[in-house]
Amino acid sequence: MSDAEVAAYLGGVHTLQVASINADGTPHLAAMFYAVIDGEVGFWTYGKSQKIVNLRRDPRISVMVETGREYSELKGVTITGRARLIDDLKEVFAFGEVLYPRYFGELNDAAREGIKITGAKRVVVMVEPSKVVSWDHTKLGGTY
Repeated sequence: MSDAEVAAYLGGVHTLQVASINADGTPHLAAMFYAVIDGEVGFWTYGKSQKIVNLRRDPRISVMVETGREYSELKGVTITGRARLIDDLKEVFAFGEVLYPRYFGELNDAAREGIKITGAKRVVVMVEPSKVVSWDHTKLGGTY
């Protein structure tokens, strides 16, 4: 995919697969909701989660979004890079206000209150990319 196609694809509402590295070197994989801010993929998670424990120790991260059921429909983007952790509450709440409407609907006063309650325990992870790989099998025209 072109850079513009990657940006458009990531702008869709999908699930992000997040891989960090456990202390014993094994991968830790989790599915997260995400948002793109200033061209970077980000997600938030509880500050005591295994992802955050891993990323504080080793900021290397890989994330993937993929869609499609049939081989000819498969599309996806994998980003490898470093995690930038954000725990400033003002920034965490702002991220929550971007993330919420992508997955849950209208951002209203009740939603904002919920973001403040849950956000108080969360850390935002922004993925600073070093490598982006994409694929779009719909472009193959049935030839593989």
